[in-house]
Amino acid sequence: MQRVPKETSHRGDELKGLGWSEADVFRYVELWEYRQRWGAMNLEREDRLFLRKAENALPKIISGRAAAKKSLKDKSYYSWLRFQCDAMTAAEAEMGLSDGEKGAWPVLLEAELRILDHYEPVLGLPDTIKAKALGPVRETLASQAAALGTTKAYDFQAALTALKEKESNRWKHLRDVDASDRTYPILSVDGIEGFRREAHREIHTLIRTTFPSLAETDKPELPDT
Repeated sequence: MQRVPKETSHRGDELKGLGWSEADVFRYVELWEYRQRWGAMNLEREDRLFLRKAENALPKIISGRAAAKKSLKDKSYYSWLRFQCDAMTAAEAEMGLSDGEKGAWPVLLEAELRILDHYEPVLGLPDTIKAKALGPVRETLASQAAALGTTKAYDFQAALTALKEKESNRWKHLRDVDASDRTYPILSVDGIEGFRREAHREIHTLIRTTFPSLAETDKPELPDT
């Protein structure tokens, strides 16, 4: 069934206020009015993508009022990843690593965050359901790094457990494995870049091809460097 826009008039003035050019605002208004009369199915794919991009940039309408659009970095999934990454980085300061060494887990989480920053998926329930498939991908990548032989010990649940004691949240632990597994692979200076590229390729493929909100994205593919 074709979705009918809730707005009764276009919101070109709001786009202009967000810094959109006169040409883009004019194009948005024309496409909005065309869709109101003839429907979205009669628009070219490029025009549908442009219209969607414009409407995604606008604050959502709730009970007739515009609500502030939550930024990507404020989304729960993104914040959860950032929290896990920051907790590991902080723990590494106490591990006595050699200059330039870095844990494999922060490297792969940073690769995932970089991909999210680029594509800016909605990260609603449909996306986060698909994101569950990233768990096994992360485990495989970490196992490959651990096989190189250098590891430390890290409690993957401690930071989140401590946070939950201070505030209520619905976040789950990063790893769905036995909590006794504290194997924390360490990458050498020379191994970081190669591992980062491999992590990018694996994670990028899954996010780009399975997240529903990216099905018709017009963002160019993000390179691995």
